[in-house]
Amino acid sequence: MTKTIIALVDGSAYGESVCDHAAWVAQALGGQVELLHVLGRRDTAIAPANLSGALGLGAKSHLLGELAAHDRERVHLAKERGRAILDSAAAHLSERGVTANSRLRNGDLLEAVQQVEADADLIVIGKRGEAADFASEHLGSNLERIVRAAHKPVMVASRSFRPIERALIAFDGGESAMKAVRHIAAGQLFRDIPLHLVMAGEGNERRSSALASAAAELRAGGHDVTETILSGEPEGAIAGYVTEQAISLLVMGAYGHSRIRNLIIGSTTTAMIRDCHIPVMLFR
Repeated sequence: MTKTIIALVDGSAYGESVCDHAAWVAQALGGQVELLHVLGRRDTAIAPANLSGALGLGAKSHLLGELAAHDRERVHLAKERGRAILDSAAAHLSERGVTANSRLRNGDLLEAVQQVEADADLIVIGKRGEAADFASEHLGSNLERIVRAAHKPVMVASRSFRPIERALIAFDGGESAMKAVRHIAAGQLFRDIPLHLVMAGEGNERRSSALASAAAELRAGGHDVTETILSGEPEGAIAGYVTEQAISLLVMGAYGHSRIRNLIIGSTTTAMIRDCHIPVMLFR
């Protein structure tokens, strides 16, 4: 069965990178890309303003008509812009020898992704959307929603694509990390890429045994693996290792705690996506 990669594209600076990362996956797996652009409800809503009592009946009716016409034109332009974004992304992928289909949807982005992800093997999204504040390095508002809800791995594209030459699997022995290990061990995407299996924090016999077991599973799948235990908090230790070892791609479990707990103590997932300027593949 042909592998399908969903690429979420918008008008942001990450659009080309999303396509490039999706192309890399598609080429490695012999798959195809499903381009998805979603028009938000505000882009497609036609809601005449309430001007009751403000104007005479004739003037009000005339103005309401103009506003309705304006809204229809705005919706038309939003659809045309969406099609242009999809056409540009498809052309970009075609230049790289990748087959792409395009879907233009209305409504909520998460709902649109949930409708199509059942037939997909991977979802690719940019770290920030076109409405994000790049200066503050805040992540896109839809990113966490999609990662928390997705049943398939999610690749978060960095600002620009660079060849994937070595990957780091952030391993904590948890269910999500083991899911990542099993997925990589059984798949083809990382077949020729050296893997660094890294655990951060204080080492003990139980954690060392879990790390060794995960490394053995990856080696059984034909992978070249370097296993390491780092001292210190995961965010800083792993980010430093990424830089020191020139890691090209970070793989990790996603959002292992509740939203409320994350609000109180922060989220390792969010910190790693924000601080590591490389693509991140997330498993839940």
